[in-house]
Amino acid sequence: MDAEEQDSFREFVASRSPALLKTAVLLSGGDRHAGEDLLQNALVKAAARWRRIDEPEAYVRRVLYRQQVSRWRLKWPRRELAVADPPESAASGDGASAAELRIVLRGALAKLTTRQRTVLVLRYFEDLPEADVARLLGCSVGTVRSTTHRSLARLRSLAPDLERLDRPDGEPRPASRDFSPMEV
Repeated sequence: MDAEEQDSFREFVASRSPALLKTAVLLSGGDRHAGEDLLQNALVKAAARWRRIDEPEAYVRRVLYRQQVSRWRLKWPRRELAVADPPESAASGDGASAAELRIVLRGALAKLTTRQRTVLVLRYFEDLPEADVARLLGCSVGTVRSTTHRSLARLRSLAPDLERLDRPDGEPRPASRDFSPMEV
């Protein structure tokens, strides 16, 4: 890598690292250290191929996703991350702060499997369509859909407070559909 390429790489790292780190931490289940390791490995791979990369951010994000997929495909047991319960709300009834919502969400995401967390981050944080997520993870669109459905259901069961925190009045969101039997 010549001096001009080094400057270009350094500029990329300085400008895009905060956004890429956010994604890496989310993919790692809220573990900042694991997210930093994930991003560092992706940047090392990008540096080795810097001369041939047309879209550096897309390349680094793809490496992040693929490394995370490789992590959850490992056959040996992984170390579990111990997460403390989120603190109780200081103010009851008048809504929760964005910080409390992030704490509850991060704790719930950390309790999901790596695959579930990865699919949710790609679909909702990165706002990728199902087809793109399937392509990145090397699976079918149907697998992405079913994993998303199961992951959201598990997230709701792990953190029922998320619905309450999401609404300003603190009341749970009404059901979108009523499947109860009707008299005709």
